[in-house]
This record gives sequence, C-alpha cells and structure tokens, in this order.
Amino acid sequence: MAFAKAPTIQKHRTHESDTGSPQVQIAILTDRINYLTDHFRKHAKDHHGRRGLLMMVGRRKRLLSYLRRIDVEQYRKIVADLGLRA
Repeated sequence: MAFAKAPTIQKHRTHESDTGSPQVQIAILTDRINYLTDHFRKHAKDHHGRRGLLMMVGRRKRLLSYLRRIDVEQYRKIVADLGLRA
C-alpha cells in the first residue's frame, strides 16, 4: 500500500491504544478507498481490484450507519473531518 495507517490512527483515535473504534476503521477505509480510486484512473481494466474497492465502500457504509445509530455527534465529526457526504 502507498499509505501509512499510523498517522490516520493517531488522528482519529479516542484513546492511546485505540486501533479498532468505528471512527478509526472508517478513516482507514477512506484512505484505502481514495488510494484505490487513484489506482483505477491509471488501471481501468483491473476488475478484480474494483470488486475489492466496492466491498470496502460497503463496509465503510455499514460502519457509518452503525456509528450514526450509536453516537450521532461522533458520526457528524468523522463525516466532516473526512469530507464525506457533502
């Protein structure tokens, strides 16, 4: 992968050892989705990779839905920070 997870985790974590909260998972998935989106601009025929991208988008959607149900304020904060759902 062309990106590092550590800065993303550090920015969105809720406590010192947090690596799996929904906010962190959403941020990491968003980084991976953005990376793959750029990849597909260069490699349009990579259909196998496109399926992986669609699965990541679905997972992020489910995590966002979960976070919205559990904590609306954190949901709004992560959406604003990542620039999702303008």
